[in-house]
Amino acid sequence: MVTFAAGEKQAGGYLALAEGKKGAGILVLHPWWGLTEFVKDFCDRLAGDGFVAFAPDLFNGRTATTIEDAEQLVNGLDFEATIPVVTGAADFLQGHTAVQDRPIGVIGFSMGAAWALWLAAESRPDDIAATVLFYGNWPGFGREEFAKSKSAFLGHFAENDPYEEPEAITETRREIEAAGREVAFHTYPGTGHWFFESNQPNAYNQAAAALAWERTLIFLRERLSPDTN
Repeated sequence: MVTFAAGEKQAGGYLALAEGKKGAGILVLHPWWGLTEFVKDFCDRLAGDGFVAFAPDLFNGRTATTIEDAEQLVNGLDFEATIPVVTGAADFLQGHTAVQDRPIGVIGFSMGAAWALWLAAESRPDDIAATVLFYGNWPGFGREEFAKSKSAFLGHFAENDPYEEPEAITETRREIEAAGREVAFHTYPGTGHWFFESNQPNAYNQAAAALAWERTLIFLRERLSPDTN
């Protein structure tokens, strides 16, 4: 765990990197459960494949294990106060000595996926080269915003998801395409929200998670080349 500047305040986050190596930076934005051990383990997996992964804590140390508690965390999140945490985390990652001097990637889970889209399409369009969404969306962005982005987009979505409207996901993909940006959205049959998260036993789908991980690694390697020491 490390601290970083978030506007005029300090925030915390989890940093994972391969010992003695430089690599492409990947910002990991957590779901509404908070910065859990799953998110930290995910960062470690990325580091094991040559990336420098950093997950900021958007809930200031709070986590949830039930949907009810997670809803309270999300409902209590101050959007304006969270902006400097997300952008500060991107600055921290890009400025880290282990990160190669190139654009970074961002991966968002559920709530974090909306923030990932915001970074790539609005806040830091020049700094994000690869955006990965896990069952999350921000329907408000159109081709005008995506046209400013330098990112390619990869999305992993559940077939049965009460939290995301299929029509809204399709519309986001169409807007990215209309902006001339590279995009590939995948829907995983028989899955629900959180299917990638192994600490959610009622939703986790091992086969779908393995495929999504494989696709994510290929996508990141092709766009960020993490293997330069």
